[in-house]
Amino acid sequence: MHAKEIKPGAIVDHDGVPVLIESVHVQTPSARGASTLYKFRGRNLLTRQKVDFTLKGTEELPQADFERRPVKLMYTDPTHVHLLDQTDFNQYALARESVERELAFLTESLDGLYAILYNGECVGLQLPVAVELVVKETEPGVRGNSATARTKPATLETGLVVQVPEYIEPGERVKVDTRTGEFLSRA
Repeated sequence: MHAKEIKPGAIVDHDGVPVLIESVHVQTPSARGASTLYKFRGRNLLTRQKVDFTLKGTEELPQADFERRPVKLMYTDPTHVHLLDQTDFNQYALARESVERELAFLTESLDGLYAILYNGECVGLQLPVAVELVVKETEPGVRGNSATARTKPATLETGLVVQVPEYIEPGERVKVDTRTGEFLSRA
């Protein structure tokens, strides 16, 4: 796959390991005859370390031999997160440390969750772009302050704390962006 075809969310084989591409920055040349550079930031799926590399637009990287499988969260324990494959009902266990960031968005009713399998072994999770979560705690809004776009902290059902508009009350469902962890809208 050419560097110019690689988008965020793609999984490529970089130096013999699978890398999930998180962001792509395009640097256009300032001189004639220069090549466009593509700067990639990704995450090594085996060690969970960040990986940065730069390629010219015509250079190629092979796609990693991986598979995405739809899964549901079964339960979590102090050391692992347990998932159930929705196609063949296999069970996968991921170490809690390897999915610490994703835990803030995981609920048992979450749809659009995928396990990333590399050589038959579950190495990570791919979350949907937005998830719906219930507001558990937040301060009451102050009447008359709706003209300004003021926000307040809200604790969601997973323990994640996000800034929400003042009109949001406990018990409401809100949409949260899984890439940034920011409030998007009411659900």
